[in-house]
Amino acid sequence: MTTESNLNFEEIVSAYYQPLYRFGYSLAKNEHEAGDLAQQAFFIYAEKGDSLRDKSKVKSWLFTTLYREFLRRRRKDGRIDSYEPEMLENIGGSVEPHVRRTMDGHLAIEALEEVDAVYREPVALFYLKDLSYKEIAEILDMPIGTIMSRLSRGKAQLREIFKRKETETSANTL
Repeated sequence: MTTESNLNFEEIVSAYYQPLYRFGYSLAKNEHEAGDLAQQAFFIYAEKGDSLRDKSKVKSWLFTTLYREFLRRRRKDGRIDSYEPEMLENIGGSVEPHVRRTMDGHLAIEALEEVDAVYREPVALFYLKDLSYKEIAEILDMPIGTIMSRLSRGKAQLREIFKRKETETSANTL
């Protein structure tokens, strides 16, 4: 089995294009921009990937590069709010299993789009990309405590959205 540290460029693109595209789409909400972001991340990797010391970090490097490219484009377009990462109280919890089972993938993505943008990015990386808190902190260039707080708040918003959607679905079937 080939490890991440000895994959060639084509294998890296093959292994990570879809996850990068999905992450780009979760940020940009646009198919074309998501594709552009993924391609730009690979372009930057093709130019600078040789300088990556630890080749086992290719995945997090690519996600970080895509995220930074997204932010760069938003700043250039003047469409991103600047904010200082602040520590938020940790209110914990996760999505209840019975709610999770009743939601299909489409509705889950739709619900994620309703989560406040500041929480959406860490939640998307956590649930959709299965990244650790540490990897998310590296990608978003934030302290791990901030990531934990934002995940907690994002999960709380998801729970409320899922509950509301479940109530709406129940009301529509009556």
